Amino acid sequence: MKKGFLSLVMMVAVLFAMAQPRIEFEKKTHEFGDIHEEGGKVTARFTFKNVGDSALILTRVKPGCGCTAANYTKEAIQPGQSGYIDATYDPWGRPGQFNKNIKVSTNEPNQATPYIIFIKGNVIKRPPTKYELAGYKSGRGEVRVKESTVRFQVKNTGSHIDTFQIRSFYENGRATTFSIELPEYIQEVGRSFGQTIPADHEGYIILKYDGTKRNAWGNLKDRAVIVTDDTIEPRKYLYFNVNLVEDFSKMSAKELEKAPRISFDKTTFKFDTIVQNTTITETIKVTNTGKSKLIIRKIESSLPALTYKMSAMEIEPGQSANLDLTFNAKNRRGKQNATIEIISNAPTNSSQIINVNGMIIQ
Repeated sequence: MKKGFLSLVMMVAVLFAMAQPRIEFEKKTHEFGDIHEEGGKVTARFTFKNVGDSALILTRVKPGCGCTAANYTKEAIQPGQSGYIDATYDPWGRPGQFNKNIKVSTNEPNQATPYIIFIKGNVIKRPPTKYELAGYKSGRGEVRVKESTVRFQVKNTGSHIDTFQIRSFYENGRATTFSIELPEYIQEVGRSFGQTIPADHEGYIILKYDGTKRNAWGNLKDRAVIVTDDTIEPRKYLYFNVNLVEDFSKMSAKELEKAPRISFDKTTFKFDTIVQNTTITETIKVTNTGKSKLIIRKIESSLPALTYKMSAMEIEPGQSANLDLTFNAKNRRGKQNATIEIISNAPTNSSQIINVNGMIIQ
């Protein structure tokens, strides 16, 4: 009797082990053919069936790029039942052929790697808009700025001037009101129109970035705002990507000889391998080898995961301070590269880069 009971238990266990979900796709590739860039998003539906013996669950559906989105059956699919995955592709700004994938993971116990489904096609480039034909390739609305972003370097004793082309694409005599909001270190020094922009008119505004009034150092991101009565995008942003550097050109030989000098005991923070979600630290000694006070103007990290703490921002001649660096491996993996930039009042080495690199494993 005992033997028979054990055999029955083993048989049930074997049958239970054999009861597994199994996905079977109707197709794994969808060919859209030619689609038009201006035609909007397109969607392909991939249907599948659970041909196994227990409930099937899609545990992860991951598109291969941001241009593709996926919607899918979230609930468990019972044996013999079907589900779907909708793959949506946005052709806007992506003319030419495309071949995108979506990785699909399930609760199948023997699935070693994700299933991969594909969408393919060819995006026919849309005709250029009236804005693009006029050279205005970005922005929205009927009033646009041709180039809204400028990049330049300026000294703290100087200034930089840029001209921004502006056009109203309104027709039938509709003038557009115009004003501008500026920080104190950016001034308007000229324009080709008054308080309104006439319909179907192109003009310009000239702005001066004053480095003497910008109380900051290094890489800066500033902006001005053009305010209009454009019904679609009334506020037009002008972006200034600026590298503001200290001007040492007027220092005499005697002043340079008495200037501070910055020295580092190392300029690389290299860690071989650390485990994900842990931290690692390094201390770099910063020494003033000059003859006057060393002032650390700014310290900037290239990654949020890389933080710092400086024991002193002003260092007397012959003295040192510690720069403590911490790399946080939370939610990170693989090869890591980052930098710390240190800006000081040392004329011979006012900007120093500390390189940080290593490997994070799970």
